Amino acid sequence: MATAERGRWGEELAARYLRRRFYRIVETNYRCRMGEIDLIAENRRFLVFVEVKLRKNANFAEAMEFVDVHKQNRLRKTAMLYLSQHETEKQCRFDVIEIYAPDDEKKPRIRHLEDAFQ
Repeated sequence: MATAERGRWGEELAARYLRRRFYRIVETNYRCRMGEIDLIAENRRFLVFVEVKLRKNANFAEAMEFVDVHKQNRLRKTAMLYLSQHETEKQCRFDVIEIYAPDDEKKPRIRHLEDAFQ
């Protein structure tokens, strides 16, 4: 599977995972001049900005570790621009969904880190 296809597959897998947990997907691949947010979802209480990290394994590092301070700052700025265009009464948070798929589509393992950073 090519890298771009693999990324889209991971984001679709994360979206299905969230839907099964009663989130509604508001946006996918939201892009603006500040950056990109993989998924924007909501439930009754929260508007959630989701970064999806897909890896074959965690041998080198856990996927969350690739969401460094620089990436977090870009996500925050992108979310602020989104919120300036889409008002909400809900609390906002940043989640990371780690997907480990050593054999591509066979038995991926998903780890959802809620409120992964402030």
